[in-house]
Amino acid sequence: MQRIASYFTEALAARLLRSWPGLYRALNPILPDTAAASNHGRRLFLDLFPFLRLSFLISNQAILEAMEGEKVVHVIDLGGSDPSHWLAFLQAVSGRPEGPPHLRITAVGEDRDFLTQTALVLTEEAEKLDIPFQFHAVVSQLDGLNIESLRVKTGEALAITSVLKLHTLLATDEATATPRQLFSPIDKIESFLASLWGLSPKLMVVTEQESNHNGTNFNERFMEALNFYAALFDCLELAVPRQSAERLKVEKLVFREEIKNIIACEGLERKERHEKLHKWMRRFEMAGFGRVGLSHYGLLQARRMLQGFGCEGYKVKEEKGCFLFCWQERALFSISAWRFRRYD
Repeated sequence: MQRIASYFTEALAARLLRSWPGLYRALNPILPDTAAASNHGRRLFLDLFPFLRLSFLISNQAILEAMEGEKVVHVIDLGGSDPSHWLAFLQAVSGRPEGPPHLRITAVGEDRDFLTQTALVLTEEAEKLDIPFQFHAVVSQLDGLNIESLRVKTGEALAITSVLKLHTLLATDEATATPRQLFSPIDKIESFLASLWGLSPKLMVVTEQESNHNGTNFNERFMEALNFYAALFDCLELAVPRQSAERLKVEKLVFREEIKNIIACEGLERKERHEKLHKWMRRFEMAGFGRVGLSHYGLLQARRMLQGFGCEGYKVKEEKGCFLFCWQERALFSISAWRFRRYD
């Protein structure tokens, strides 16, 4: 717990330093390869924890079920996800009784080199499996994404996935926001969800942190963040030696940066605005989406994966057709599925 205490202390110090902008910028320079570092940290998080693997597994199963019988399938990945996610999906669709569909994957991300490498890996695998395949990379931040760049075509069955990304669209400039926006920062996220609804997706699968780091009360936000990251550190304590190089990197590249953003930043700079499942449910329903219950078979697959992970304490729970990924009894991540619902 000494290291997590140091990360929170560092974040509090950074919050105080922001009163002197020149000094703060001097001590916190903007690094040129932030996107590459973020992808590296995400890959380490994937290796050390089961949460992203669970998300990929359940997401793939939900898409397979939704796309049964479809001949042309387009999947949009809003997070430029790890290639392992879509390698598993390619292998799954290759075994469909009716044969694989014509598959197009569009990946949105900030790291051009990462997307290029992903394209090479997936194209090679699709050729081996004899799957008609196209990969389309969109180099963009999510909050600057041009929906037209996704190139959705008439006649294709569309699925959308987002893994730990949508919360970045909740950022609001508290200094200029109206009282309504302070309690419900809806402008950017509502507009974005409305744009996705306009694409008529057959399925959208969303994974988010199950914690409330978007409150306006700093003390509550601090305590919520402390409890959330303490649980993640507990996971590491039982599974990974403290001096592991991979553990130190994931702490610094992922946890440290997220903690600093939650604690030290405000306004549009505060991107790590995690919210709980019930709030995401309300947002999607207001945007015109209908909830799709995740299947019992997907739940069984997830629990089987955890049995093979080799560390007790991880659990998957079902809640209102969605799944919660837990450490002991504390939910840390949620996954939910949605579909286009036409207004009457």
